Amino acid sequence: MTLVAGVDSSTQSCKIVIRDAATGALVREGRASHPAGTTVDPDAWWDALVAAAADAGGLDDVAAIAVGGQQHGMVVLDADGRVIRDAMLWNDTSSAPDAADLVRELGDGDTARGAAAWAEAVGAVPVASFTGTKLRWLARVEPENAARVAAVCLPHDWLTWRLRGARSLEDLTTDRSDASGTCYWSPTTGEYRHDLLALALGRDDVVLPRVLSPGASAGTTDCELTRGAVVGVGAGDNAGAALGLGLRAGDVSVSIGTSGVVAAVTDTPAADASGLVAGFADATGRFLPLVATLNASRILDSACSVLGVDYDRLAELALAAPAGADGVVLVPYFEGERTPNLPDASASLHGLTLANANPGNIARAFVEGLLGALADGLDQIVRQGTTPERVVLVGGGAQSPAVRAIAPVVLGVDVLVPPAGEYVADGAARQAAWALSGADDAPVWEALSGAGELLRADTSAEGRATTSRVRARYAEARAHVLDRA
Repeated sequence: MTLVAGVDSSTQSCKIVIRDAATGALVREGRASHPAGTTVDPDAWWDALVAAAADAGGLDDVAAIAVGGQQHGMVVLDADGRVIRDAMLWNDTSSAPDAADLVRELGDGDTARGAAAWAEAVGAVPVASFTGTKLRWLARVEPENAARVAAVCLPHDWLTWRLRGARSLEDLTTDRSDASGTCYWSPTTGEYRHDLLALALGRDDVVLPRVLSPGASAGTTDCELTRGAVVGVGAGDNAGAALGLGLRAGDVSVSIGTSGVVAAVTDTPAADASGLVAGFADATGRFLPLVATLNASRILDSACSVLGVDYDRLAELALAAPAGADGVVLVPYFEGERTPNLPDASASLHGLTLANANPGNIARAFVEGLLGALADGLDQIVRQGTTPERVVLVGGGAQSPAVRAIAPVVLGVDVLVPPAGEYVADGAARQAAWALSGADDAPVWEALSGAGELLRADTSAEGRATTSRVRARYAEARAHVLDRA
């Protein structure tokens, strides 16, 4: 049996799956935690990878490995390949004013024109999550560190580089999916936009990772974990999950993790001047229009804290309440928000009266608020030309019975909940097997094609009316927040 390993280096932890390269059967797995926060020393990612590999029984018998990683994070290296400062993660919103400046500057002072120009250039409008905005922050706030930058890479790029034991900055590699989240690489042309890098950092004489094609090999491992194994190109976490899920035409993935993500695989790139849809690339050579929210599964954590209950009781309370929570509505911007772009917003509870202020309605409002924000994302994906036949619901938040049951009501389409799994790591493992085989396409693994639980949307007139009512009340409450912004 030939084994391959897939790594998911996420915001919160590192997960490794080891699978049979031929069938995809899971052989073993491991995990380790990452430190909390919105900045982190990249060495912590490596330490977690080492610990997760040990937890998985080691990598000595693995023939190939690939890394899926959290997107957008800024890793800056000096001329000797040393990390200059802690990496700024996607969820660090410090660069929000810098994002606004970049949009305005590309439009010669006109924000709307600048947003359209960015969308046309790189498929996305800068927000605080993207790497380019963090480079502008570095140049503005830490000019001495900015002057030392010799190379810029992303979390999965840096880990791939470390796995290969590489020392030269010119050995840095990345893939289309992660490069498309920088704001200085174009999914349409497949080229870096050095002019946009210069706009962000103030110069363009830094090394950027080579963008390898899907299924390519970045080299072989040469580190304490493993030597001589083929290293796949890797991917951003969202593209890795899409590959792990095997998304098909008509599927829209909705992931409820630390962040919320709505994404669909398409044959054409997206360019949304509103900035709500990011026109990323996927891990197969296609495109991945995507909407991301800062707030997702931790909304459920907050609900438990507010009500003083555990997750099981929260689900019981929410499912006992009526659709629409008797008019109670949560706008769940607890950590600011990326979609819509409101980095300084806060959460708010609307519609409370003496008659409806009870734990059940509040529990239901938290769940519907979480799903309402994701439904906004689904609407934006539809506006980019995707016609969803079903939603594939994944992530930690999808394990809540209340989220699963209420999702078809709020989203208005059928919802498939596949068996729980590490889909980013699974996608990376498929990439590893792909690179090992040298085939034109990623392997098809029956082991990852479980049917899961299919939850049907009520398409009757009454069911559609309920969905419209819930969505309309959420939109009304959201409008109050937008008016204050």
